[in-house]
Amino acid sequence: MDQEEIKNDVTKFNELRDNINSLWSEIKEFENILDNDNKKTFKDALKGATNFVNEIAPYYDGLEKYQLYNKDVDFNNPKDKTAKLIKKLKKEELNKLAKENRELINHPKLSNLFLEVTLRCNCKCEHCGSSCGYKTPKDEISAEELKKTLLEIANTYGAKNVFLTVTGGEPLMREDLFDIMGYACSLGFRWGMTTNGILIDEKVIEQMKKTNFQSISISLDGLKETHEKFRKVPGVFEKILNSIKLLQKMDTLKSLQITTVANKTNLNELEDIYKFLLDIGIKEWRVMCVDPIGRASTNNKILLDKEGLLYMYNFIKEKRLEGKMKVDGDCAHYLGLKYENILRDHGFICGAGIFIGSILSNGDICVCPNVRRKELVQGNIKTDSFIDVWENRYKEFRKKRITKNEKCKNCKSFKYCRGGSFHTWNFDENIPNMCMKEILEDEFIE
Repeated sequence: MDQEEIKNDVTKFNELRDNINSLWSEIKEFENILDNDNKKTFKDALKGATNFVNEIAPYYDGLEKYQLYNKDVDFNNPKDKTAKLIKKLKKEELNKLAKENRELINHPKLSNLFLEVTLRCNCKCEHCGSSCGYKTPKDEISAEELKKTLLEIANTYGAKNVFLTVTGGEPLMREDLFDIMGYACSLGFRWGMTTNGILIDEKVIEQMKKTNFQSISISLDGLKETHEKFRKVPGVFEKILNSIKLLQKMDTLKSLQITTVANKTNLNELEDIYKFLLDIGIKEWRVMCVDPIGRASTNNKILLDKEGLLYMYNFIKEKRLEGKMKVDGDCAHYLGLKYENILRDHGFICGAGIFIGSILSNGDICVCPNVRRKELVQGNIKTDSFIDVWENRYKEFRKKRITKNEKCKNCKSFKYCRGGSFHTWNFDENIPNMCMKEILEDEFIE
């Protein structure tokens, strides 16, 4: 939906809401001339219309607010009234989210569980947060150990209340993946997967259909030459495109998302990637910045600086406004009042240990797979009950909240940022590896 369509729809909805409100005011004029039956019929019809409008109002109010947030304003000019209004509204939203965050810290509720089923991978990406390789680790978790834990979670929290995200490595390198996920399906779990897309064929599609498979995220970090160079696997671009075509025919699939890791080598290709994805019928695209973790932690050849980040943010903003495709930024950082709530559909919150948990490929119980610190491992499903660990440990991610120092504590944005995501926190120096306030400078609005 383009901006003119949004504007027209919002206008029509506001007119409808005003008309219904006017009818409530005018109904008193008719009460004396209507008999009781007609009066009741009239009021019941008006109540129904009012309830309907109230139900859809958040959607149209959100559209109206989205339009406002994307106006060109000068946030550093105290006389810019629109900028002042935007900051006020965003702070109200962020304060509400911060309150919800505090509630979750005090009362965690598992809703997303990452299953890192293997660290084997048929790519060797420059940015890999898990430093995956080709060999099978000796301590890789067994199917039976995973099944036992999934049964425990299903019996305690209800399978329908926890979404499973299968990740790796490359999950499809695991030969018994669909045996595990078939069992998860029998318990009632829904699941999705992040994959490089190389190993998807007709047989895999059929197995997906049988196991309540609902969403998939496929990595595409550029057009042919760039993607194959970045992933270090020549000749796979066409294979990935064929995988996408197979998935597009899968009528049970609820979400097919392409994910691009924006870095110094592909920023100049984002526009071409966008046009290419539109041409092949992609409806969801996630553009995320490369984070300083895993192999990328010291790779200055790919890490983005301020200029690169701002280019990426403004690109995402522009494409979201075009409305031809659902384009989202990543969820890893608090971006300040200028960019927050316009690059994705929600404000920043790090769910590590409060609604997100993970089981790593060796059975370790942690938060998201990107948080790879031995001292943050909470247990191991080979020896511990996942439920016991979730309910009685994770103190670093909850009340203790170790992503804090004196500098962060005195920052005006700390209540919204809380030190950023755990996976980009420098635990050795107790500072964030990516402080967006420091990187974005004057473009980070408080």
